[in-house]
Amino acid sequence: MNDLERSPDLSLFVKVPVIITIYFWVIKILATTVGETTADYLIFNLHVGLSATSVVMSALLAAFLYAQVKSKTYIPWLYWTTVVLVSIVGTLITDNLSDNLGIPLQTTTIAFSLALVGTFGLWYLHERSLSIHSIYTAKRELFYWAAILFTFALGTAAGDLAAESLDWGYANSALIFGGMIAAIAIAFFVFRLNAILAFWLVYILTRPLGASFGDYLSQPLSNGGLGLGTVVTSAWFLGAILLLVVFLTVSRVDAPRL
Repeated sequence: MNDLERSPDLSLFVKVPVIITIYFWVIKILATTVGETTADYLIFNLHVGLSATSVVMSALLAAFLYAQVKSKTYIPWLYWTTVVLVSIVGTLITDNLSDNLGIPLQTTTIAFSLALVGTFGLWYLHERSLSIHSIYTAKRELFYWAAILFTFALGTAAGDLAAESLDWGYANSALIFGGMIAAIAIAFFVFRLNAILAFWLVYILTRPLGASFGDYLSQPLSNGGLGLGTVVTSAWFLGAILLLVVFLTVSRVDAPRL
């Protein structure tokens, strides 16, 4: 039994989606794709550069993360804007390590995997739960956002490693990661895989899925993509996120029940 089941009033303090619907996963995948394409758009199309883009987006993330942690309730637009910014910054962290510092993608993939495992370990050691249904304190929420940041950085590294270094290609990489997510879904619904474990495994894998899919749509044909470009891809996906967030704000289908 989790904390919310023992004390339903605690649900009033949960500021993240606690009812995981199909809308959650759709927005999550869209956000991961936007993280990949928006970072590329700022760096290459607007010629802001990797370092300057990293500084600006990190500052924006810090501001929205502060507002998210200080908020008193779940606010869909604030939560999902923070997720999108974490996605962008996670992409930039990996890009800085590989492009500016020359660290191989194999190394960053392993390093972020260890960092994520360490975050989960510390989170569980201090709080005895990794459930999203028990995030009703600032401390737990900070663990939550740290884990999410590492999933995005790891997903970027793993997606680039699969698509580029291992030469799987963007489309094949997306299919492989999508197949892994389907396997976890089957394990959860058919074989009763632990819900918390299933959630975090899928959360991790949706990042390289979204990154591979975003690159497939935006990259030129010569690189194995569809050539839609970062502007079109980012605009479409940001528009879809906006519509879904408006729907969640009005319907409250993923909000804690009062």
